[in-house]
Amino acid sequence: MTLATAAQSATWTFVDGDWYEGNVAILGPRSHAMWLGTSVFDGARWFEGVAPDLDRHAARVNASAIALGLKPSMSTEKIVGLTWDGLKKFDGKTAVYIRPMYWAEHGGYMGVPADPASTRFCLCLYESPMISPAGFSVTVSPFRRPTIETMPTNAKAGCLYPNNGRAILEAKMRGFDNALVLDMLGNVAETGTSNIFLVKDGHVLTPAPNGTFLSGITRSRTMTLLGEYGFKTTEKTLSVRDFLEADEIFSTGNHSKVVPVTRIEDRNLQPGPVAKKARELYWDWAHSTSAG
Repeated sequence: MTLATAAQSATWTFVDGDWYEGNVAILGPRSHAMWLGTSVFDGARWFEGVAPDLDRHAARVNASAIALGLKPSMSTEKIVGLTWDGLKKFDGKTAVYIRPMYWAEHGGYMGVPADPASTRFCLCLYESPMISPAGFSVTVSPFRRPTIETMPTNAKAGCLYPNNGRAILEAKMRGFDNALVLDMLGNVAETGTSNIFLVKDGHVLTPAPNGTFLSGITRSRTMTLLGEYGFKTTEKTLSVRDFLEADEIFSTGNHSKVVPVTRIEDRNLQPGPVAKKARELYWDWAHSTSAG
């Protein structure tokens, strides 16, 4: 079935009980999510026959929905099963992004809060090649991560991403690939797209979760794998100076998994041994899991 708008890469979306090909038109101008941003999503990856931590991503989208005042309607197991069904529609040659979503169709009091009873679900799968592991550059952003008192930072909510987007756009205007985003106290939180780690004198460090950013699933998995190998990761408050003086910097995130930072401000870095080992450990672990 087709019910699509502008062309995209190969895409299949499950919504309202059926699969549709292409960029399906499922929001209208009166949809609450379209107007006031009440949407949550999660992102998993299929690549090389595996979909690592798919169950955890499926569980998190339900938790995000609850945090935003929505009413999740799909179990973790149902989302996982639908995902594997949908992946059969692809040729298996290109990595696929897996994005379950909830959003509000209607509003409540004066239209502002979401009406939980109007929550809708879709599962969007689309071809999205893995990015190069060669690395990327970062610069400190003038924009900050919000706190839980000001934004739903305990959810993977769509309304949080324009802030990340403007940080990345500003960084690109200055010749960098990505932004190093600080929290409201001026400590490092994450990049515009991923969690961040540094290595100093053989010690692996990453910003301690403080309610301003999500402690990512790939972040957690990488910490576990490094720990099992012998590299304990310490979560602590980290300054810009800590990163400027680091021996290595690398990022973790669902879209690109484990990728080194090769430039921070005017300082060039080489992909280091810990970052390389972290990526190797992640790939080995991913391929040791069931392909479903």
